Amino acid sequence: MRTVLQRVKSASVTVDGELVSQIGKGLLVLAAISKDDTEKDCEAMAGKILKAKLFDDDATDPPGRWKKGVLDLGGEVLCVSQFTLLASVKKGNKPDFHQSAAGLKAKTLYQAFFKKVQDLYEPGKVKDGIFAAMMDVALVNDGPVTIQIDTNPPKMEDPSGFSTPSGSTASKSVDPNELVNNMTRITKEFHIPVELLE
Repeated sequence: MRTVLQRVKSASVTVDGELVSQIGKGLLVLAAISKDDTEKDCEAMAGKILKAKLFDDDATDPPGRWKKGVLDLGGEVLCVSQFTLLASVKKGNKPDFHQSAAGLKAKTLYQAFFKKVQDLYEPGKVKDGIFAAMMDVALVNDGPVTIQIDTNPPKMEDPSGFSTPSGSTASKSVDPNELVNNMTRITKEFHIPVELLE
């Protein structure tokens, strides 16, 4: 699951010219369900969002940066389903949405996510858009502060550029001697002109 959190002074969702939801100070949460997500991912994401320290503590002198979450602030949360967050344009220029969950699964898990956010906070302070509708989202940024969170962040590749021995993965321990033996030795020969050696 992927979310983009935006710290806002206000935000709203309008569908067909009709105001659906609006909030004051708090978080606008754009949320996308991937094809591999489970209800457990949605629950973990809900908790992460509410605990994320994206607000300053103005009570201290000087004000403390990144000290409060939306819960501490008593702010509001506006959740908006947005499958396009998982789009890829690695091949060509047209977005590829193969990582996004299909209709029924996406709707079921998004609703589970939204309900979990409500359950962990106050239902009256957590608002929603309309799933799969053409929504106009308006906001007044506070900062601006925009954060992306993934429940299953992509694993980093080995930065060394050397492949590990066959059958091993980054999570397994690798014998350093075996790794050295599997590396390709590169030898360069330099020719120095004789006159430089005199």
